[in-house]
Amino acid sequence: MKLTDSHGRTINYLRLSVTDRCNMRCCYCMPAEGVMLKEHDAILSYEELLLIAETAIGIGVEKVRITGGEPLVRAGIVPFLERLSAIPGLRHLALTTNGLKLAEMAEDLYRAGLQRLNVSLDSLNPATFADITRGGDLAKVLAGLDAAEAAGFPPPKLNVVIMAGINDGEIIDFAEMTRRRGNSIRFIEYMPVVKEEGWQRYSVAGDDIISRIAARYPLEPLDKGPYAGPSRDFRIPGAAGSIGIITAISGHFCSDCNRIRVTATGQAKGCLFSDQRSDLLPSLRPPSRHKLEAELRKIISGKPERHGITGDTYQHQNFTMAQIGG
Repeated sequence: MKLTDSHGRTINYLRLSVTDRCNMRCCYCMPAEGVMLKEHDAILSYEELLLIAETAIGIGVEKVRITGGEPLVRAGIVPFLERLSAIPGLRHLALTTNGLKLAEMAEDLYRAGLQRLNVSLDSLNPATFADITRGGDLAKVLAGLDAAEAAGFPPPKLNVVIMAGINDGEIIDFAEMTRRRGNSIRFIEYMPVVKEEGWQRYSVAGDDIISRIAARYPLEPLDKGPYAGPSRDFRIPGAAGSIGIITAISGHFCSDCNRIRVTATGQAKGCLFSDQRSDLLPSLRPPSRHKLEAELRKIISGKPERHGITGDTYQHQNFTMAQIGG
């Protein structure tokens, strides 16, 4: 069953947030003091999350990515993933994590049926990493990458938000990493989720990132798979891993957008940077699969043609990635 929006785009990907809590305070994601956490009853139960996933898969979604906050801090995440992975029709189950708890949980996650991991890793320098994450331990994240592969996962994709004057000096270091490890390094343009005056000072365009790498190494383009995200992918010839560029600002990929997202509080969004959302709680409390399906179809049909951010302006309301689901 093919699910399409009003612009003819195939929608086969659900990003499902399970928590607004996180054990890091990344500078581009949330304020240093964190965010006001929701009451326990405001967060969707695992039963409610499963009903959303089952309903979305029933109308054509094939890929589900679990996000947060940090999904691995929520108690009971492994049994939830076991049940989620068993839903008929689900072809691809992935999870995005900051990696702090990955070393201790990798084997259980793999046995639960999780197929792919994305890990946020914005610096290979321990001091810079600690500054960006406001206290994160790089050694724990690197140990988590090794533990994931030892457990049976393919090499995790690494998400690197590039910020001028902070970590853009490490672009070549990350590219070099792909020559010896099988990870896909995905460089992501800085996005102004919080309306900060002069945010453009952190912006490094994707083409600039590629130019810096290409000045050092030859690059060959790679084809994307059916469930691939929005990155443009390359490989240094002979490298074990690959390089991806996600140009949310300088070269938006909205024409190929295949996703919807649901927050941990039950708000469905067709676009990360759109203020339009649909409240799923009336369809979940009490549960009604029929009403839920109608709400999901509504948010899909109402997906905007593109987001409103350019290199100079943006129109969305303030939010943190932990509240929406990165």
